Amino acid sequence: MSLARVQNFSISLDGFGTGEGLSHDAYFGHAGHRLHEWMIATRWWKLHAASFAPSLHGAPGGSGGVDDAFAQVFDSGIGAEIMGAGKFGPPGWHEEDPEWKGPWGANPPFHTPTFILTHHTRPSIEMEGGTTFHFIDASPAEALETAREAADGKDVRLGGGPTMIRDFFAAGLVDHAHIVVVPILLGRGVRLWDGLEGLEQDYEVEATSSPSGVTHVTFTRASA
Repeated sequence: MSLARVQNFSISLDGFGTGEGLSHDAYFGHAGHRLHEWMIATRWWKLHAASFAPSLHGAPGGSGGVDDAFAQVFDSGIGAEIMGAGKFGPPGWHEEDPEWKGPWGANPPFHTPTFILTHHTRPSIEMEGGTTFHFIDASPAEALETAREAADGKDVRLGGGPTMIRDFFAAGLVDHAHIVVVPILLGRGVRLWDGLEGLEQDYEVEATSSPSGVTHVTFTRASA
């Protein structure tokens, strides 16, 4: 069976996966891009930034090393993605902008069937580059079953945000997770780990420190 994977998901030292005050102009709220500066500096990001965030491509090149090695795994073996409504758009997107197609432009970086968990379903949207957005109102288990069927034997990436990933952890559905602990304190926003006490007992946990200051923590289910 294909694995359910979290890749390159960043949190602060105090556990926040996004800041407070999300909007069209502040996609991660008051956190800005601080959670993702480690990734923006990598060679992988420089090659793919046009899909993720054209305004953040920066200078050519980028760093190698451990951060780049982890970033490179983002789309390896992925056949489908699941994301929460809060990742697809800022609060109110389903009411305020009926034509909203996400913040990634005409060619989103996913290139697979992508399932958005929302109580406000709408017809699927086919984008350039192989991404098709499907809007489903489903439990984590139901969504994962649907995504696995679409992934055609490949893995399913759990794309976030923190609430959605926490729900999948709580349901026991995450096979592998790569969480990046960034040395900043946000103080407010949406936390990842709340209600998941003892989660580490179900996984083999490894931590790798980077010269950039972040720590890459991987959780791998023993049976995965």
